[in-house]
Amino acid sequence: MRSINPATEQVIAEYPPHSQAQIERRLQEAWGAFHGWRDRPFQERGQSLRSVAAVLRRRRGELAALMTAEMGKPITAAEAEIDKCALCCDWFAENAQRLLQAEPAPSDATRSYVRYDPLGPVLAIMPWNFPFWQIFRFAAPALMAGNVAVLKHASNVCGCALAVESVFHEAGMPRGLFTTLLIDGPAAEALIAHPAIRAVTLTGSEQAGRAVGAAAGAALKKCVLELGGSDPFIVLADADIEATAAAAAAARCVNSGQSCIAAKRFIVAEPIARRFEEALAAAMSRQVVGDPMDRATQIGPLARADLRATVHEQVQRTLDAGARLLCGGRLPSGRGYFYPPTVLADVQPGMPAFDQETFGPVAAVTLARSVDEAVELANRSPFGLGASIWTADAAAAEGLVPRIEAGCVFINGAVKSDPRLPFGGVKNSGYGRELAAAGIREFVNIKTVWIA
Repeated sequence: MRSINPATEQVIAEYPPHSQAQIERRLQEAWGAFHGWRDRPFQERGQSLRSVAAVLRRRRGELAALMTAEMGKPITAAEAEIDKCALCCDWFAENAQRLLQAEPAPSDATRSYVRYDPLGPVLAIMPWNFPFWQIFRFAAPALMAGNVAVLKHASNVCGCALAVESVFHEAGMPRGLFTTLLIDGPAAEALIAHPAIRAVTLTGSEQAGRAVGAAAGAALKKCVLELGGSDPFIVLADADIEATAAAAAAARCVNSGQSCIAAKRFIVAEPIARRFEEALAAAMSRQVVGDPMDRATQIGPLARADLRATVHEQVQRTLDAGARLLCGGRLPSGRGYFYPPTVLADVQPGMPAFDQETFGPVAAVTLARSVDEAVELANRSPFGLGASIWTADAAAAEGLVPRIEAGCVFINGAVKSDPRLPFGGVKNSGYGRELAAAGIREFVNIKTVWIA
């Protein structure tokens, strides 16, 4: 398992995978930690999680620099990611007891109620693109619910995976409460059936979701899948063109375009389509591409060489199918897996940039002749993670929300995750939810109590 700096193509470190004996020992530690942790009151769990948040803030610079080195995230974005992880810990430490308190449920009993009890060790199979946030948005609610966490991280961010474990140890958490396993994908699938694992959560590709979902189903274990997205960014005719184009560029280029909830398909009302695509191309061209350790950089390299090759192939095939190139679209020379901000116009269903998830700073603009067609185009995707609508009439846009096939719809704002709001998708974007009340209740036993 190897970490490579995507900005320099230099090897950072190599990590030997854990042996089967090491895996078994760590799983037994996790199982032992669960039986002590589940009985701790919420206040004690919350104090421990606040200690984790304090360690994150104290080590912010170090952890952000590690993230930037391993997967190329611009340093300012990496620092913001650490801050968000700490806020997530604090929010669940404060709110978990309220979200999981027993609820009276009148019945024919003298007294009956519903309570929420933990399941046990939860296996998290996580991606590289948000190497800390993906972990903490799972771990904070799972731990506050009384579970323990077992992490299988992406193989190119092993340093981040071990650093997360060290944060929990430094915060004084019991050994085994958060465990990192250095294993590959097939080993993780096999691990789902292990008796010490009680549930599994995956953030990753559609292909990985099918494999993990099948393994979890075969083992009869609860599973949450947060998979890919090809989020529509709907621009209605009354939108402010310049302001919306600037927001569109920022929404497309978040994390250098490597985000499942980054805006990808820009569906624009016909009367303003040409002016909007020109404004978008200008805004995308202004994005600063460069050394991710430079605080002025907005777009760093893509995380791996194969990812850049895939994005470039999608762009070229879309152009071959009849789209127009407004900016970018050419592989740069020199070291590093950089890809220029790219805008494709006249993109139609059937073209790769419309049908597939593009994991890089590539915006696909599609014209819509009516509001109804805009909604139809937004839904003409196998994915259903997020969507946004941009307009001067927010009330009218709200009327479209029930028709949009997505796990969240933002009006006049870019899609983002927030500990206070449920996060997840429909269709090929997966099932289940993370964050908020819905997320913390995914990995609990919803237990009915009936007393005569």
